[in-house]
Amino acid sequence: QVQLVESGGGLVQPGGSLRLSCAASGNIFDLVIMAWYRQAPGKQRELVARILYDGTTNYADSVKGRFTISGDKAKNMFWLHANNLKPDDTAIYYCNAEVQTARGLVPVDYWGHGTQVTVSS
Repeated sequence: QVQLVESGGGLVQPGGSLRLSCAASGNIFDLVIMAWYRQAPGKQRELVARILYDGTTNYADSVKGRFTISGDKAKNMFWLHANNLKPDDTAIYYCNAEVQTARGLVPVDYWGHGTQVTVSS
């Protein structure tokens, strides 16, 4: 089994910054894809940012230039650095990873329980 645990959420003023962390533990051979999603009240969960197996990063248009995703596979951790936060960034942020538990096995999708980010003055 694999567990993902987020930390770093909270209340921040518009224009402020946060760093969200995701710690993965358990039977991990490789974090193939590392990603952050968010879900605002009344809206569907959406992809915020992800790192693919080859290091390529993708970002939602709404966060490009403000958010940066990074990861350290040796530590089984990844982060979302969020700068110039806006009220529209208010949401529950979830970390997600496609995890290979052994060489040659198909990666399996895992989710954290989420961390609340509220941007308000």
